Amino acid sequence: MRKGFALVSTLILLVVLMSLLTAYFVLTRIELGATTASVRQTTGFYAAEAGLNLRAEEIRQKFLGYNRPTGTSPTGANPCQGTNQGSGDFQCKTYSIGGRTVRTYVVEAPNNPQSVAIPPGELYEGLEAQEYRYSLFSVALGVDGNPEAILELRFKSRLVPMFQFAAFYNKDLEILPGPDMTLNGRVHTNGDLYLNAGNDNTLTVTGQVSTAGALYRGRKDTNTCTGTVRVYKADGNPSTLACNGTNRRSFSQANVAPWGGRIQVGVNRVTVPEPEALDPEPGRTYWEKADLRIGLDLSTTPPVPKVYRVSGGTNVVDVAATTALQACIGAVSTSNAFYNWREEKRIQMLDVDLRKLLDCIHNNRTAFGFALDDDTDGGLVFHFTVFGPQSNGINNYGVRVKNGAEIASTISSAPRPRGLTIATDQAVYIQGDLNKTNWIPTAFLADSLNILSNAWNDDTGSYRTLSQRVASNTEINAAFLAGTDITGGSEGTQGQDKGNYNGGLENYPRFHETWTNKTLTYRGSFVSLGTPRHVAGKWCGTGGQGTYNPSTGQTANVSGCNIYDPPVRNWSYDTRFSQGQLPPLSPRFVYLKQELFLREFERSQ
Repeated sequence: MRKGFALVSTLILLVVLMSLLTAYFVLTRIELGATTASVRQTTGFYAAEAGLNLRAEEIRQKFLGYNRPTGTSPTGANPCQGTNQGSGDFQCKTYSIGGRTVRTYVVEAPNNPQSVAIPPGELYEGLEAQEYRYSLFSVALGVDGNPEAILELRFKSRLVPMFQFAAFYNKDLEILPGPDMTLNGRVHTNGDLYLNAGNDNTLTVTGQVSTAGALYRGRKDTNTCTGTVRVYKADGNPSTLACNGTNRRSFSQANVAPWGGRIQVGVNRVTVPEPEALDPEPGRTYWEKADLRIGLDLSTTPPVPKVYRVSGGTNVVDVAATTALQACIGAVSTSNAFYNWREEKRIQMLDVDLRKLLDCIHNNRTAFGFALDDDTDGGLVFHFTVFGPQSNGINNYGVRVKNGAEIASTISSAPRPRGLTIATDQAVYIQGDLNKTNWIPTAFLADSLNILSNAWNDDTGSYRTLSQRVASNTEINAAFLAGTDITGGSEGTQGQDKGNYNGGLENYPRFHETWTNKTLTYRGSFVSLGTPRHVAGKWCGTGGQGTYNPSTGQTANVSGCNIYDPPVRNWSYDTRFSQGQLPPLSPRFVYLKQELFLREFERSQ
């Protein structure tokens, strides 16, 4: 009896154990299957997300150089199947990522683009932008061909003209004025920002300040901090950025929280055009889109200015326009009478008399192929350059623009330009008042930017001592884009405390006269995207003396820099630029803003 009971109990226990083992085995298989599915879905998600990022970057890159994405999207319920592939920048594209096949495509929102003001509270608030909206779709397929993740990203691509900033740099930016200075506009740099002032002086910035790098109160070339620096807060009142005793101090985003978003530290870098966009080559933005292209040809004796056009992907001399230009006496000419003490070279100049050139164009509209009131890109775009054996390297070439106090033809019946942008891949020299009377949106885009006053005269100018090169009051109203030097020979912290100050924002324009007690009145915007590619003379301070003998090419009695003494700086951001009155083909930076991100992990059955 007992043995029978024990046997039954044992059998029952074995059944229970077998049931438990079976349940455990089933649960283990279910959990293993769920884990495997989860791994597949997670891997698929990251692969699909990578596909979104790749397509978003392609769209962003397309906007550089004044292009925009074009094409058609796949349609219907089965995109990227069979012949339903779309075309151009929106078509289906397949990537292999993490062992997954990732299919992507793009859908453009209707009514692109829209002109918007960036909302309050956002980075770059208040700026005008062209906004394009897109939806990106990405599907990651597993090894069995079924979807493991389906993602959608909706984003905005914003194109923001840089001339809406008082100062915009794609490198370290130093604002270190000696006398009091008020900068009444926005400041942005893709590098580090250094703010300082003279011992008993004040620098005030009224606009939003943003830096993709670090924010320093003090100098870069030495570990010092002087003067007073104030930045306006969100409540409209200025507040002081304090030094660390007499040493340079860095500020984190937490440190500047009291400014209510008016100071932004460590923001994302924005994408800007490359300096090569100014090169006189087919396909380069400003050469390709220019209404007028003039190059000084140094291969002839004497050098001859010629008009060029782009044909079949090459530069071709426009014979009719060149003939018309050469018949306009004094409109363009060439000289090498200017000695640049900073470069220690005589400069081979393409001289442009702006008003005479506009007269010439108006009188020869058929030959040049456009009228002065052309507004294809918002106004006229002129590209001036020098074609010589050293055009692509360090050289002694330059483009000088003068007689531009009023940017208009002297012919009463000629229409006024809507705006003017002058671009060159070489150094530009602006001589005398520019855009002082009857203002129009104007910009200079160049390798480096030099200013000569109304008093400048080649015959009695650059060969003399600095004390004899006396400037006179001058006014310039134009936006600037040009290269600037690097303090310490390196961007970022590697260039700190090594001297070799680049002169800062206050010495962005290069001077060549003694401006003591003379005023440079300037209204515009400063943009620097890199270092000069065709000049190598460094900023070395002010004062000095020396003479140059043009007949022998020798200098004598040189002491100090002998380059310039600084002007009284009556400088201000031109607020008309932020009101939509921008120069033609104003350079823009591009950034993306995510609007919506959707994901689906379910696999199709």
